[in-house]
Amino acid sequence: MPQTSAGILLYRRRPRGVEVFLVHPGGPYWARKDDGAWSLPKGLVDPEEDGLGAARREFKEETGFDIDGAFAELGTFKLLGGKRLQVWSQEGDCDPAKLKSNDFEMEWPPKSGRLQSFPEVDRGAWFDHATALVKATKGQKPVLETFFLTHKANR
Repeated sequence: MPQTSAGILLYRRRPRGVEVFLVHPGGPYWARKDDGAWSLPKGLVDPEEDGLGAARREFKEETGFDIDGAFAELGTFKLLGGKRLQVWSQEGDCDPAKLKSNDFEMEWPPKSGRLQSFPEVDRGAWFDHATALVKATKGQKPVLETFFLTHKANR
């Protein structure tokens, strides 16, 4: 059975249109990557939790922000490698400058035997539709397209 991740796509309305909040992964592998590297805050669903609960937990762990309210289920998307991603959208706002992510440890440099700690997410930012599609990972572009199509239809 494929692994399931869950995430929340936070959005806000601005005079020039809707913006989505995406995060950039931390750690040395992503340090020099920008376009095609961003994603919505997400993570694996634990066996004892539901998808929305996992999405809310992951959002908090990766950003430090608590969000609450009426979540709209956006759908389940198949990612590269077969993993499934359940996504909810939520209107809200946050200040990317106040983002505080949890850390993870990995051996760095490779084969050095030294463990180093890195933030799971090193920054977040708000993006309009066109920019979000440039910044997002290939596997998450369908999530964004679905969101923007749905949002446009619900105006």
